[in-house]
Amino acid sequence: MLHLGRLCMVSAAIALAACTTGSLRSDAPPLSVSSTAADSPAAQLQWLDRVTWGANASSQAELAKTGLARWMGRQLKPQPQPLPPAAQAQVDAMTISRTPLDQLVIGLDAQRKAADALPDEEEKKAARRAYQQALTRLAREAQQRFVLRALYSPNQLQEQMTWFWMNHFNVNLRKDNIRALVGDYEENAIRPHALGRFRDLLGATLHHPAMLRYLDNAQNAANRINENYARELMELHTLGVGGGYSQADVQELARVLTGVGVSLQPLDAVPNIRPAVRADYVRKGLFEFNPNRHDYGPKTLLGQPIQTRGLAEADEALDRLARAPATARFISRKLAVYFVADEPPPALVDRMASAFTRSDGDIAVTLKALFESPEFSASLGRKFRDPVHYVMAGVRLAYDDCVALDVNPMLNWINRMGEPLYGHETPDGYPLNEAAWASAGQMNTRFEIARAIGANGAVLFRADDKAPLEKPAFPQLAESNAVRTKQGSLSEDTREALAQAKNPQEWNTFLLASPELMRR
Repeated sequence: MLHLGRLCMVSAAIALAACTTGSLRSDAPPLSVSSTAADSPAAQLQWLDRVTWGANASSQAELAKTGLARWMGRQLKPQPQPLPPAAQAQVDAMTISRTPLDQLVIGLDAQRKAADALPDEEEKKAARRAYQQALTRLAREAQQRFVLRALYSPNQLQEQMTWFWMNHFNVNLRKDNIRALVGDYEENAIRPHALGRFRDLLGATLHHPAMLRYLDNAQNAANRINENYARELMELHTLGVGGGYSQADVQELARVLTGVGVSLQPLDAVPNIRPAVRADYVRKGLFEFNPNRHDYGPKTLLGQPIQTRGLAEADEALDRLARAPATARFISRKLAVYFVADEPPPALVDRMASAFTRSDGDIAVTLKALFESPEFSASLGRKFRDPVHYVMAGVRLAYDDCVALDVNPMLNWINRMGEPLYGHETPDGYPLNEAAWASAGQMNTRFEIARAIGANGAVLFRADDKAPLEKPAFPQLAESNAVRTKQGSLSEDTREALAQAKNPQEWNTFLLASPELMRR
């Protein structure tokens, strides 16, 4: 059995080589940053803590070699790069990575129907339980894949933004069959557009069955209007509360979205569409626009008539929403809350909104304006970590690029703190502010999780919970170059606590539970 410390060093060397050679393909313009930030190891570590899922020794070494400005440019315009082989192998083995979504979901629907049709009650219960277990396994795979990418992807900003947009365009696992859909939703609707154009991202979410099922647009039809998705599309996804729309606009947008839904019929099955609108029918995978269910009457949205007809009405509406000044401000402010402060400076939001508008909603351009701002630099080390960020940062710092074989303990830690992946029930997503996550109970739980990572983190590096733990069963945190750099900025109270630690496990726990590690 390979010693855990040696395994980590080998894995880190492979990963660092991959990300330094792969990133050289990027021709993204460098970021304009101050010489202090560019030259100071402590400042660079703060940038890593904010831009990535958590600073570690290998990312510190890569940034030092590349330079902060050029490293940030490559994060904003990332090139495709693989995960470390041990992590990529886990992702490649997942059902959600190997089976197309339509094939997966249509097959599961057939399984559900077959279970419901069984005459024997005990057999029916067992078959229904097997169906539910299959859905749960697919959701677990999506969660595991997200964690592996957050921990080990060289394109850390892309992974941060994938989480941000998954939270912004929130769907919940517990509704309908979304457990089977959420992995593809993240993979094909969110991640490809996470640093692209907001309009493309908005359109991708509208066309995905996870969103249409979650916000009930699959039931929205001309003779039974459902306003859920239309309302959230304006209130939460684009214009924001107070963004200048009315209840009449919600009703009109709901009419625009009639017929936009989901089909679990075989892909070659064509519904009986009335001849006058048969040419308007659209089927792409599970997405379906059914003209029989669409309201073809005239519509007015945000004071302007809708000029197109059929599914094109939705594109026209999204163009209007994505380019509205209220959307530029709403999205810019939410990004500033995520990356700068719970109450971001209005002047910063204004500059970001201008960049958003000038670039036609280019997310990377908007973020570049944020990262180059003095407000961003002044905020480093102050933004409170939500539970997902806290767990990711702790494991990245403690174990660097040593690839975990079992990330389920991490998912359990995140669940204990009340932020399960894809688990927020309402469409608004998890809150991004400190007040939501800084209760006394939360801090007690974080101390216990700090102890789990710092004293028994080797649970992440065994294939199953019956396998023996590697020795030592805790990380060598004090030996990390990133930790040594970080120690210079620790408070006197934290340094005193570390000095009183009786053993390395306790030292690790005190560091990971320190006030400094609660912030990024």
